[in-house]
Amino acid sequence: MRADRSKDERELNVEGKALVIGGSMSGLLAGLALSRRGWDVDLFERVETELAGRGAGIVAQPQLREVFRDVGIDPTLELGVPVEFRRSYDVDGSLMGEIRCPQTLTSWDRIYRLLREAFPSGRYHRGKALARVELRPGSVIAHFASGETAEGDLLVGADGLRSTVRAQLLPEIVPLYAGYIAWRALVPESALSPATHRDLFGYLAFCHPPGEQMLGYPVAGPDNDLRPGHRSYNLVWYRPADEETELPDLLTDATGTTHSVSIPPPLIRADVIAAMRAAAERLLAPQFREVVRVAAQPFIQPIYDVAATKMAFGGVAILGDAAFVARPHVAVGVAKAAEDAGTLARAIDECGDVERGVARFEQLRIGVGRRVIERARHLGAYLQSRARSPEERLRAEKHRAPAAVMAETAVLDFLNEAP
Repeated sequence: MRADRSKDERELNVEGKALVIGGSMSGLLAGLALSRRGWDVDLFERVETELAGRGAGIVAQPQLREVFRDVGIDPTLELGVPVEFRRSYDVDGSLMGEIRCPQTLTSWDRIYRLLREAFPSGRYHRGKALARVELRPGSVIAHFASGETAEGDLLVGADGLRSTVRAQLLPEIVPLYAGYIAWRALVPESALSPATHRDLFGYLAFCHPPGEQMLGYPVAGPDNDLRPGHRSYNLVWYRPADEETELPDLLTDATGTTHSVSIPPPLIRADVIAAMRAAAERLLAPQFREVVRVAAQPFIQPIYDVAATKMAFGGVAILGDAAFVARPHVAVGVAKAAEDAGTLARAIDECGDVERGVARFEQLRIGVGRRVIERARHLGAYLQSRARSPEERLRAEKHRAPAAVMAETAVLDFLNEAP
């Protein structure tokens, strides 16, 4: 595919051909934001199959509705399950505290599906693995592993944690393991006993084993079902895991193959899951023990940081998780990607030039990315398998108290504080 307008036409109007690498939420948000401003957008996803059904629970932060409005998606749509309060439970199951914090809790699949349906299906290309990017004066060429190429005026790297675009342009920036993992699972609402449903389901709820953190909340059920009784409960259990010993074992499947970065859920060894369930019986509040027992397919998410030193490379921009991956405690990943996408489209439009617009986008967003990374590191410091510095030990003490965890997790007030 090539930008089909002449150089003279491109000089008269900034809108042109955009290539978006990555077909998950960051890519869809970027594609929709650019399309809304008149760009001709093609999106390329390396995976052959549809991405729907992946992931688990997320927080639908207010910024997400604003971006939905900007890209033409009805912001009044039901995004998930609204909750008013947060609760914290001791390991004996007693209620330690409760605060009011209204939020909408949803599933990855719910948001992805809304974005996917809004993007033209004929412009969404699956099975297109990027091999490299070629920057030319006035254009960018994407070279794919298949041997195909696509040329555009702008290329957006929205290809996530393992970004090929970032790996080429910033090879020194690699995912940094945080020292802990999250066990995650989705459990049918109907599988919970009445008592556990009463204590957990209407809340964002926490439990605090020593040096660990469990949390859970309600989300949409299969096929985005929001009817009471048909929803799901999203479970996240943060546990320290040493990078040299424990993590490789967790990522090794029954054949002896050790996977890099993450392991597909069906390949997690039965003994690893059994050990996790046994630890739950020893460490967790009885309400959460029950949730772990009935979780059919728990999966492992190793926690990583990625912090790019640049987001602008001439006619190429990187955004979302391709630029900054923050630990999940801030629950800002989708909202950050949405604001990245909207800012990029506006900056290019306002500057009237691709390269100046991309540079302006970086000026506006790189500081936000750094602040999100720093905040997430503060909140997760006490979960690390070992503190790396005196500063991290101080962070751990400040943010490990149950009241602090309950008040600070997935709350974005820090973005309004002076840097």
